[in-house]
Amino acid sequence: MQHIPIIYRGKGIIVVNKPVGVAMHTRSSEHSEGDKLSSHNLHDENTAQTDNKKQFDNSGRQNEVGLESEHSKERIAERGQKLGIVELLKRQLNVPQLYLCHRLDTGTSGCLCLTENEHLAAEIGLLFEARQVSKYYLALSDKKPKKKQGLIIGDMKNRRGGQHILLKTTDNPAITQFFSQSAKQGIRGFLLKPHSGKTHQIRVALKSIGAPILGDSLYGGSSADRLYLHAFMLSLPLKSGTLTFTAPLLEGDEFNDATVKQWLLTVANPDNFAWPALPSRYSHDSSLSAAGQPN
Repeated sequence: MQHIPIIYRGKGIIVVNKPVGVAMHTRSSEHSEGDKLSSHNLHDENTAQTDNKKQFDNSGRQNEVGLESEHSKERIAERGQKLGIVELLKRQLNVPQLYLCHRLDTGTSGCLCLTENEHLAAEIGLLFEARQVSKYYLALSDKKPKKKQGLIIGDMKNRRGGQHILLKTTDNPAITQFFSQSAKQGIRGFLLKPHSGKTHQIRVALKSIGAPILGDSLYGGSSADRLYLHAFMLSLPLKSGTLTFTAPLLEGDEFNDATVKQWLLTVANPDNFAWPALPSRYSHDSSLSAAGQPN
């Protein structure tokens, strides 16, 4: 069974450094990153909340993410299904129940928050929904972007094959700020701060400026040993106090390159960057939060 690195565990909260290739839920091993079943983005928070609410049917029996019998676990193995992060952690930590607070793509690594308590998951889920959680991501591309820093904003639309596209309209937009620098010759490094959590948001954003993420075959990225997108830092403003977590980079030939590592040191403190204030119409209390769309 694959070991999941634990960043933090306390007061019912679990934050892990999700490995590359691990999906949120158990799925057939034949599904790939491009499949619809594994195409959840890094912050599909409302969907995560919905999943948690569906864990019990009308008769009160546990369902979906709940405790499975040994017989059902054996059937999973027999069918060749690949265990998701929830089931892997339940077994690793020997706990009967876990709740996702948000999501990461199967190919994305980094900070992922779960709880052992349904009410705590709902509290944290609302923080994501209200855009109160600070999130920073790291990405690499071997393409030159149309602009080196700034704001990428637009509504997103589903396409066939699990893809999404960025539109020019801004009725309920995906919002991503970024800085980019040369990480090494031929490789551009990106520090990204998403202010919303749309499906494939960062992947689509970088594709829209001509710099698809290295290893992102779904959006035209060059072939690589992994999808070079990492959920680097997560800050939760809980009622009991703010908790901030950082996920070390553990996987990827390019992330382990000596020159790229030097670039990574320059972005180790993302709060020190001069992030411009968002226009007031895109603030937390705008219509974005009331739209009820998956994050």
